[in-house]
Amino acid sequence: MDYFFNFEKIAYLKENKRSGCVLCRLRDRDPEITDTIVYRGGDTAVSLNLYPYNPGHCLIFPLRHVEDIRQLAADERRSLDSTLDKLLGSLDALYNPAGYNIGFNMGLEAGASIEHIHLHVIPRYPHELGIAELLGGKRVLVEDLAKSMERLKEAMAGSAKPGGIE
Repeated sequence: MDYFFNFEKIAYLKENKRSGCVLCRLRDRDPEITDTIVYRGGDTAVSLNLYPYNPGHCLIFPLRHVEDIRQLAADERRSLDSTLDKLLGSLDALYNPAGYNIGFNMGLEAGASIEHIHLHVIPRYPHELGIAELLGGKRVLVEDLAKSMERLKEAMAGSAKPGGIE
């Protein structure tokens, strides 16, 4: 079996991290961390993934530091669910994806590079895998992270214009 590798992600995993949870530092607006939060509501926040698979790849996370989904209180779960609904509506309006991958990686062995529990929401499109990805070993993103952040902030605030990827 052949495998695809993302060597940039391994460098991220091995780099010296500053102390403290990155999502808690993001939540607290730590000036040393790039602010990728596009929405805060209830007990949750939505952040763009710094290493996205596709434009609009987001993380929904509880504001309280939790490492296991079973530690969430009922109101935190409801907030997570309602935030997911809002995000999906915004992503549908902005990017018009064909589907989504939605899920948790709970624990480092399960693929979580951040211990703070977070829900990945990854928009998916027909025919994503291109020749540049196959030959070059790189993912081709069609939208800059800063542009995705701007568009999603507007969409989550309710002022987005539908239209797919610009």
